[in-house]
Amino acid sequence: MEAGAKNENGKWQRNTVVYQIYPLSFKDSNGDGKGDLSGIIEKLDYLNDGTAGSLGIGAIWLSPIYKSPMADFGYDVADYYDIDPVFGDLASFDKLIKAAHDRGIRVIVDFVPNHSSSQHPWFIKSRQSRNNPKRDWYIWRDPKPDGSPPNNWLSAFGGSAWTYDEATGQYYLHSFLEQQPDLNWWNPDVVAEMQNVLRFWLKRGVDGFRLDAIDNLAKDKALRDEPPNPDYSPGKDDPYQSLLHVHSKNRLEVIPTIENLCGVVPPDRFMVGEISPTLAELPQFYTACIKKIHIPFNFNLINLAWDAAAFRAFIDRYDRVVGPNELPNYVLGNHDQPRLVSRIGRESARIAAMLLLSLRGVPFIYYGQEIGMEDGTVPPARVQDPWGQHVSGFGLGRDPERTPMQWNTAPYAGFSEVEPWLPIPRNFKDYNVEVESANPNSLLNLYRRLIHYRNNSAALTVGSYQSLDLPQSNVFAFTRKAKGQEVLVVLNFSDQAQTVSFDFADAKLVCDTGLEKAVGTALDITALALRPHEGYVLEL
Repeated sequence: MEAGAKNENGKWQRNTVVYQIYPLSFKDSNGDGKGDLSGIIEKLDYLNDGTAGSLGIGAIWLSPIYKSPMADFGYDVADYYDIDPVFGDLASFDKLIKAAHDRGIRVIVDFVPNHSSSQHPWFIKSRQSRNNPKRDWYIWRDPKPDGSPPNNWLSAFGGSAWTYDEATGQYYLHSFLEQQPDLNWWNPDVVAEMQNVLRFWLKRGVDGFRLDAIDNLAKDKALRDEPPNPDYSPGKDDPYQSLLHVHSKNRLEVIPTIENLCGVVPPDRFMVGEISPTLAELPQFYTACIKKIHIPFNFNLINLAWDAAAFRAFIDRYDRVVGPNELPNYVLGNHDQPRLVSRIGRESARIAAMLLLSLRGVPFIYYGQEIGMEDGTVPPARVQDPWGQHVSGFGLGRDPERTPMQWNTAPYAGFSEVEPWLPIPRNFKDYNVEVESANPNSLLNLYRRLIHYRNNSAALTVGSYQSLDLPQSNVFAFTRKAKGQEVLVVLNFSDQAQTVSFDFADAKLVCDTGLEKAVGTALDITALALRPHEGYVLEL
């Protein structure tokens, strides 16, 4: 079964590996130092050309490409119905959709519902007067008697979440930058308009939406003050963590809003929400959409210590809570988090790849993860990210994980012919697509092997998951079973050699982390020797 094809239940999501593209950093086609839609089209064959020589990706997720003043690089939308010129135009987008679909690649686009740009015509009208019909599309409130903001809510990007507007004598709410005013999702006109936005992109052929910051959509109607965080450590923790954000975000009232959005999306499409419910709350978010097309992102593995026992404990609990009929998902990196190799090391990144692509559910890969890109070094003069600029001293800047994709050893790593918008990491000549494609044992070729096997394996796409007890706490092993096929995955998280034993018959090798053994090699797993940071996928 090729990537992007439907399985027997018509749920293409269950056998699809999703690849996140940060468009500014993927491929520059016009020599302005910034990535664009034509650049993505140019590299689609790398993602999936229908052969084992490509990555085998079944869907791409594009970070925002809407028209924007780029205060937060597209997450400040000035027109939800158009493409920003830096990326191309609607015709370019239509070409991308067709080119992707021709290769069996589905396209998921970022949808930014919590806030618009302050330059959006809706907000420009909203701030004209208190009586403007668009006034209630945003969240405006009078100052306190002393002139201070309406409550103590904080912006994730530093300071108060309220900005005073001299012209109308009120404050407006912004959960992020002051150039990103929050939309009022208690207003049914806002809900209806956002449903129209989804319809517009669905008509252009998109296959799904990633819902940005939807944990911010439902605010406490009374706008009560947030309580202090008793675990906050001043000077050590980001000041945003000084409060418990129980009134401004993470509220269960967002569930009907998710259902409202699902209502306009066909059942063969897909929605994944940027929201982090507790495991106790998780089932409510899986049942939030009658059509069963929405899943909440699972970011937990990003924050876990690199420890086999901790990973097993969480994955076991998460898999049980999600249940056998729902769709789990796993993420090891994205545009907001330090890169995987920088967090856990280059040797462990191979184990991480094998884990991600063997677990039940949807795996998300962040561009460059497959070639082992590290966080880049961005000099102060070239810092772009407003978070890092506004809240300095806490390492919050996201530029290091957004540096340009490393295609080859040419100047600027083959991303562009001119100086890119962010600097290229220094080790790009060792870690790039061209060099790793030629190395049969590279991380890139490990990803290719694992993805193509997964795409054609009932056990790995729709099979059950069961972890196995071992005396070695630093080895994580589990099975996946479906339709008479059983796959065993064994992962040594440690830097020490291990020998593990299983009561299965001899197994045949699908993949080892070093790509050193021939596929189909019979292995005695009654005494399986694992080198440090070594893993196996085996058919039993």
